[in-house]
Formats: sequence, structure tokens, C-alpha cells
Amino acid sequence: MTLITKFLGASAALALTAGAALADPALVYDLGGKFDKSFNEAAYNGAEAWAAETGGSYRDIELQSEAQREQALRRFAEAGFNPVVTTGFSMSSPIASVAPDYPDTKFVTIDGFVDPEEHPNVLSILFSEHEGSYLVGMMAAMASETGTVSFVGGMDVPLIRKFACGYAQGAKAANPDIEVISNMTGTTPAAWNDPVKGSELASAQISQGSDVIFAAAGGTGIGVLQTAADQDILSIGVDSNQNALHPGQVLTSMLKRVDVAVQDAMTAGADLETGVTVLGLAENGVDYAMDENNADLVSEDMVAALDAAREQIVSGEVTVHDYSSDDSCPALSF
Repeated sequence: MTLITKFLGASAALALTAGAALADPALVYDLGGKFDKSFNEAAYNGAEAWAAETGGSYRDIELQSEAQREQALRRFAEAGFNPVVTTGFSMSSPIASVAPDYPDTKFVTIDGFVDPEEHPNVLSILFSEHEGSYLVGMMAAMASETGTVSFVGGMDVPLIRKFACGYAQGAKAANPDIEVISNMTGTTPAAWNDPVKGSELASAQISQGSDVIFAAAGGTGIGVLQTAADQDILSIGVDSNQNALHPGQVLTSMLKRVDVAVQDAMTAGADLETGVTVLGLAENGVDYAMDENNADLVSEDMVAALDAAREQIVSGEVTVHDYSSDDSCPALSF
């Protein structure tokens, strides 16, 4: 996967009309910015890994508004980029509108869903976020000294409730008496890039007794993790490994292998197999992060408990409820 040039507005039009090498891939980031230290940056890292491995080049764009979604797709397709990889569920509708006009171009939506029967040139890549969130929820409950943990989400959508619900289930599996607090940042895409609001929500949760906060909020999460560190409690990062942002203060990060999904899609190129793919614990699509930055925070007992739970989930012995399957959560009220 390879991401190479950022282009916006008039410069984007100039870059694309100049043409692209046939079959070079392209990457469209969701709102929140390429370097959000989270979801978008994981996609960037995957593209860079593809570029380093293959010596290839890719084009990328950071969206500044909703209106740019379809425009970016059409410009990339017109210029011959293939595949066109996108991040975020909000790209689903634009892809469904554009894909039929470019049947020879493969489109990829990471976190989105496009009907494969209606759009045979689209690959939808989904993740079992609830499974990875279950594991970090267990770790949060085991690390908590107050008996209260919490969650800060970005935009209040089923996908983010899926994170929160899995987290709460894992926390209560480790400690049935744990209290789980949950707040969302907002109801518009601006919720992905509001670290000030993230900080405010974190402070409010800390005042309610939370001593471990899991943030699944894109760039907003940076404010959550900073506030947790400033107030000397633990946090949990998301998507990318965020342990190094505050060494010794980030308990772990719930890894979502967006980087691998992007790299694999770019590697497949125009031969990409389309349809729908779901990546969970069994496929190593989600996980929790361990490194030198959190080694002293996580005990051998925690690791053993999480590894046992992983095996039970993969084998089917334990089922983590997926909020998005029926818009309900047995462990948390929204």
C-alpha cells in the first residue's frame, strides 16, 4: 500500500489532470486528518509499508468537508488510480454512487458497507471491534483501583457504540461489580477532531471516579489521553498503537489493523477480490498492544486472562455481543 501525495482544491485538480501511472493506488482519508495518531494514521502507515516494500507510489488526499468525498473518488478514478482505498463508514454512500460509473476501477471501503451484488467492483472491509474492545475492557477492569472505568466515543454512531459495548462486556467479565461510564463527543463528523471536548469529557468521567478511560474518537482521543496523563490515571488508545504518546500512562491500545487492510488492498492492486471481508480476533484483525511503554502496567495475570479470553472467543465458547447487530447492549445503556 502506498500513499504519496496530498492534494486539495485546485492543486488536486492539477495533480490529477496531469495523469497517474496506470494501476497506482490511491487513498482517501476520513475527516480528522492523516496524522490523527489513530484510524487515519493507521491507513497511512499501511500505505507507506506498501510503498517501502514494493517501491511503488500512491496518491492520497485529506478531506476537509463532506462535499469532497464523491469529488475525490471521481477524480482518482478518472485519473486511472486503481484501487481507490477509502477509510470511514461515511464513504459508503459516495462509493455506491460513483462505482457504477467506473466498472474497471476497484474501490475499497474500510469500515463501510456497499452491497456487493449491486456493486461488484467494491470491497467492504469490516472489523470485529467488539472483540478487541472486550479484551481491553477486561484489562481496564483488572487495572482499575476505583471500581469505575469509562469510555469516550467520537461521533455517536452504531460503530462506536460497538466499541463501547464490547468494552463494557469485557470489563464486567473481569469484574461483575465494575461501573462503566460512557459518553460520546457529538453527532456530526466534527466529533472526530475535537480534542478540547475530549478533554472535557475525560475530566468529567475522572470526577465520577473513573481511573481507566478508553477513547475511540479519532483525533478527539488525543485530548482524552492527554487529560488522563495530566490527572495521573490510565487511558487506552485505539486503532493505532498509542502507547508511546504517554509512556507509563497508556494501559494498552485496542489495535485495529487498518494498516494491514490498506497494505493488502494496495498489494492486490487491480486484481483485488471484491465483496465483503470481516476481520476479528481469529483473523488477527483486532488485538491489544504490548510494548516497552506499557510493560510495567500489565501483569502476567492480565496477559494470561486476556489470552484465555481470546481463545474462548475464537473457539466460539464466548460470544461478544455486537451492538450493530440489533442496536442493543447487554452491558451498557446509551
